[in-house]
Amino acid sequence: MPGAMLAMARMNIPSIFVYGGTIRPGKLGACDLTVVSAFEAVGQYSGGQIDEQQLTAIEKNACPGAGSCGGMFTANTMSAAFEVMGLSLPYSSTMAAEDPEKADSAARSAEVLVQAHQAGIRPRDLMTREAFENAISVIMAVGGSTNSVLHLLAVARTAGVDLAIDDFERIRQRVPVICDLKPSGRYVTVDLHQAGGIPQVMKLLLDAGLLHGDCRTIEGRTLREVLAEVPSEPPAGQEVIRPLSNPLYAKGHLAILKGNLAEEGAVAKISGVKNPVITGPARVFESEESCLGAILDKRINPGDVVVVRNEGPVGGPGMREMLSPTAAIVGQGLLDSVALITDGRFSGGSFGLVIGHVAPEAAVGGTIGLVQEGDSITVDADRLLIQLNVSDEEIARRRAAWVKPEPRYRTGVLGKYARLVSSSSKGAVTDQPDI
Repeated sequence: MPGAMLAMARMNIPSIFVYGGTIRPGKLGACDLTVVSAFEAVGQYSGGQIDEQQLTAIEKNACPGAGSCGGMFTANTMSAAFEVMGLSLPYSSTMAAEDPEKADSAARSAEVLVQAHQAGIRPRDLMTREAFENAISVIMAVGGSTNSVLHLLAVARTAGVDLAIDDFERIRQRVPVICDLKPSGRYVTVDLHQAGGIPQVMKLLLDAGLLHGDCRTIEGRTLREVLAEVPSEPPAGQEVIRPLSNPLYAKGHLAILKGNLAEEGAVAKISGVKNPVITGPARVFESEESCLGAILDKRINPGDVVVVRNEGPVGGPGMREMLSPTAAIVGQGLLDSVALITDGRFSGGSFGLVIGHVAPEAAVGGTIGLVQEGDSITVDADRLLIQLNVSDEEIARRRAAWVKPEPRYRTGVLGKYARLVSSSSKGAVTDQPDI
């Protein structure tokens, strides 16, 4: 999906984004299930909390049909962002893939695209600085994916818009989380759709002065005009969308942490975390697989700070998502007592005290590559701090002795990618135009 947006920005010919739609929730008794439920169940099974019969039942019922992952995970986060930016039709980002209205919306999108062509509306006309700020505001309000930081930075650079990682923290400080959505909340995206969808969320933010209402949309209307008939209060009798006077969290959930462990920044998802501060011993792993093995073998203890490195843009190469380890941590009951730090990224379904996109990454000499087993690390989301508690002199000594890891690929597309790719703090782009 972000790749489609990159293409739209580069080509800059009349374009509209048509989302395939979200999956309906799986059902097991009275519980709504998503794909993340299956990953968490693996952790619950290995931790002895459920038996094999329960694990199998969750696996068989988690994904009942077509569509993207059902919570406010990465796909639904990005579809929401694109709707907010006016690049797709109102309400289209939260429709279920198998519902008739999705086909109707796709057909209507073709009609609107023809009209946009006739009116000369191009993607970069809509991809303004204000539109990106609107997208970030809504992502904070709905509790969206950490991957939105990476993707929006990349799309903005391609579109020639000056957007920086610090803009996410600035907007987070003023926009509360008002939607109770999975992974850390109770409801799924089809519930959000029934409660008024992204337009309802936008209307609440617009009325509070938290959106730029003059941004244009693919239909040729302003955002304020699109939202004119949307109620100023969320529907009664539902708990998916809260009024701004009663948010789940007073500030957004995607915090940008900095410190000697991430001079360029790291992205922390702090929704659903009871204790956003932890200082503990580092448990260092050079890959996702070795980390997952340690979790399932019960070698990770309360108070540990798990470090997974060499999974960044250069080191991967690319940035694998860490859904398996984070879900296993949750499944084993370690949600509030273990932090996980990585120069890779997370699934939109990951939650807990998870800190990704650590930059500079290990493969280019970032401090995360200098961490040793047992080092004290502090993660403090309240102070926006991620710190290796080792003296500057010791860090300098380790850096002088550091040897750059051998690249996993030297030739082909992956070899070229690793040589060209930028820091995750700049969107992990391979071309960096002047903006």
